[in-house]
Amino acid sequence: MRDGSGRLRVPARAARTLVLAAVFTCAACGLVYELALVALGSYLVGNSVTQASIVLSVMVFAMGIGSLAAKPLQGRPVVAFAVVEGALALTGGLSVLALYAAFAWLNLYVPALVVVAFAVGALIGAEIPLLMTLLQRIRKQDAGSAVADLFAADYVGALIGGLAFPFLLLPAFGHIKGALLVGVVNAVAGIAVVLWLFRHQIGRLTRVALGLGMVAVLAVLGGTYALADGFEVSARQALYTDPIALSKRTKYQEIVITRGLSLSGAADVRLFLNGDLQFSSVDEYRYHESLVHPLMPGPHGRVLILGGGDGLALREVLRYKDVRSATLVELDPEMLRLARTYGPIASLNGHAFDDPRAKIVAADAFSWLRGLNEQFDAVIVDMPDPDDVSTAKLYSVEFYGMVKRVLAPGGRMVVQSGSPYFAPKSFWSIEKSIAAAGLATTPYHVDVPSFGDWGYVLASPAAKPVPRLAPGVSGLRFVDEPLLQAATVFPKDRRVRDVEVNTLVHPRLVEYERQEWKNA
Repeated sequence: MRDGSGRLRVPARAARTLVLAAVFTCAACGLVYELALVALGSYLVGNSVTQASIVLSVMVFAMGIGSLAAKPLQGRPVVAFAVVEGALALTGGLSVLALYAAFAWLNLYVPALVVVAFAVGALIGAEIPLLMTLLQRIRKQDAGSAVADLFAADYVGALIGGLAFPFLLLPAFGHIKGALLVGVVNAVAGIAVVLWLFRHQIGRLTRVALGLGMVAVLAVLGGTYALADGFEVSARQALYTDPIALSKRTKYQEIVITRGLSLSGAADVRLFLNGDLQFSSVDEYRYHESLVHPLMPGPHGRVLILGGGDGLALREVLRYKDVRSATLVELDPEMLRLARTYGPIASLNGHAFDDPRAKIVAADAFSWLRGLNEQFDAVIVDMPDPDDVSTAKLYSVEFYGMVKRVLAPGGRMVVQSGSPYFAPKSFWSIEKSIAAAGLATTPYHVDVPSFGDWGYVLASPAAKPVPRLAPGVSGLRFVDEPLLQAATVFPKDRRVRDVEVNTLVHPRLVEYERQEWKNA
C-alpha cells in the first residue's frame, strides 16, 4: 500500500499483477458481451453473418470513440475507471434482456442492437487508456513494455471469455442469465480491485460513493437475475399467438412448441425452430404428403431423409411396406428425443421412430454425406429455410452434388424449396442450384394454409421426373393424381426468374431470403 502521501503500501509487482488481473477479467467479460449480441441476433432474426458484421463493426468503431473520450478522464483514472466499469457491467449485463424486449414488444431490434453495441464498445474502448494510466501510476515503465503487458493480459482474457461463452455460460445459464452473471463479475473485478488498491489516492466521500455505486450495480444485476426466468417466459410468449407448451434451448437452436385451437375447434400443435414455423398439426399432412409421395413411384427400398427431425416425413415413408430401410439424419439430438417421447409430436408422427426399419442418425447432414459410402433409392431433403449461411450450405450446388453421388441407379430426390409466391427468387434459385449439380428437375407447388403457396423440386440424375403417385398407395388425405398434374403449373407472375445459383462460396440464397421474407 502507499503511505499518507498516496504511495502504494504493497510491492509494485503485486499491485501490477492485481491490475493486470482486472484487465484479464474485464477483457473476458467484454468478449462475452460481444458474442452474446451476435448469438442472440442469430437466434432471433437469423442471418448470422449480418448480425456478426453489425455487432463487430459497430463495437470496434465505438471502441475507438471510447478511447478518445477517455483522454480527458486520465487526470482522475481511479474514479473514471470505476465509473466506466460500473456502467459497462450494467450495460453489458442487461444488454441481452433489453434486446430481447426490443424484439418481442417493440419491433425495434436492429436499432436497439446498434445502440447497445455502440454503448458497450465505447465503454470497453475507454478501459485501455485508463488502465494504462493506472499501471504507470504504480511504476513508471517504458511505453512499449507497458503496452505489451496490458495487451497480453487483454488478449488472454478475451481467449478465456470466447471459450467460456459457448461451452459454459450459454449451455448452463442461457443468454439472459449468462450476460447478467458476467456483468456481476465485471463489476467486482473492475471496481473492487481498483478501489481497494488505490483507495488512499481518493477522498473518503468518493470511496463511499463509488462503493455504494458498485453495490447498486450488483443489486440491479442480482435482482434482474432473480426475475430473468419470468421475463423470458413473458417475452417468448409475446412472440407466439398460442400458449407455449414447451420450450428448449439447445446448442443448435431454440425449440418451441405451442398448443392452441384451430378455427374448427381441433387442437393445433405447432413446432417452431428459432422462431420459424415448421408445421401445424392442423394441415401438416398437406405439406408432408406433397413432399414424400411424388417421390415414391420410383425405386424406394432404401430411403434417406435429411432433416425432418419431427418424424412426419418418416411417417409418410413408412406407409410403404416395401420400404426396407429409412435413414433419417437430423442435427439436433434434442429434436429427435422430443419426436420420440413428447406425446403430441410422437402421436402425430405415428411413433415412426419405433418402426424397426427406421435408422436414426444425429449428425450434420453436410458432413455426414461427405463420408457416406452407401447409396439410396430415394432422398428427401426436408431442411429449414436457408436464412443464414449455416443452413444455406444445405441448399448449395455442392450439397446437391453429394446427394447425387449417393443416389442409386434410377434414384430420385425431392427438396422442400420454400414459397414460390412469397419468395420466388429463393425458390427458383434452389431449383437452378439443383440443376447445376447435374440433376433434371421438376418444380411443383401446393397450398398449405399455415405456410401459403409452398413449393418443392423433384429431381433425378436421369430423365426429367414426373410427380405422380405410386400404384396402390392409399389413405392419403390431400394428394391425388389431378392435384399433382396441376401442381407443376405456375402462374405467369411466379414462373422462372433470372436468379443465380447458390454455392458455398457465394451463398446468394441468404440475401434472397432476407429481401423476400422481409417484404412478405
